[in-house]
Amino acid sequence: MEAAIPLAFTAAWASGINPYLLVFLMGILGRVADFNVPVAFERVDVLLVFGVLVVIDAIADKIMWLDSAWDVFNTAIRPIAGGVVALLIAAPSVDLPSAVIAAGGGVVALITHVAKATTRLAVNTSPEPASNVVVSVAEDAAIVGVVITAIFNPWIAAGIAVVLFIAGAGVAIAVAGTARAALRKRRQRKTQPTNPSPLPISSGPESGSDE
Repeated sequence: MEAAIPLAFTAAWASGINPYLLVFLMGILGRVADFNVPVAFERVDVLLVFGVLVVIDAIADKIMWLDSAWDVFNTAIRPIAGGVVALLIAAPSVDLPSAVIAAGGGVVALITHVAKATTRLAVNTSPEPASNVVVSVAEDAAIVGVVITAIFNPWIAAGIAVVLFIAGAGVAIAVAGTARAALRKRRQRKTQPTNPSPLPISSGPESGSDE
């Protein structure tokens, strides 16, 4: 149980960002690198389904504003995935310690999801799409790097995940005000009525004037 705690935390953090990539990557590593993962992740049908979801997420997460809609859609999925993955890693059967780990995994995934969604909302206020793509690629690269690190040392991977978890929450808090202000300005511009241009004033002689 103790050895499962760092891996469960790492998986919960990754689930808050991209649970599809996490499950797919763990399943592949379980097959090719004998990585100790839940057996269900290594099934061919699971890998196929999550492989398709990885592609969908990769596309949706890199299109400006569509990524925020995708975050809203995943608001329930990511925390639940974090709890389920943590539970599967913690123990094959449900008992009190594994249930506590599962609940903690759900909370970690929820906080990570909120931090991701808030940060991406702030990034979307930028008029150019490049920053959105860079942040999305960086998130996926972080998941791949941390999960691969967990093969060699789960505690080091968990330490990296803790640092990224705290940093992500801090960045989200810092940019939350900026994102709200930008969205408020967008709404004001959309609701503000356009003033009609004034009619031109004729400079000619008044009609009906005496000659």
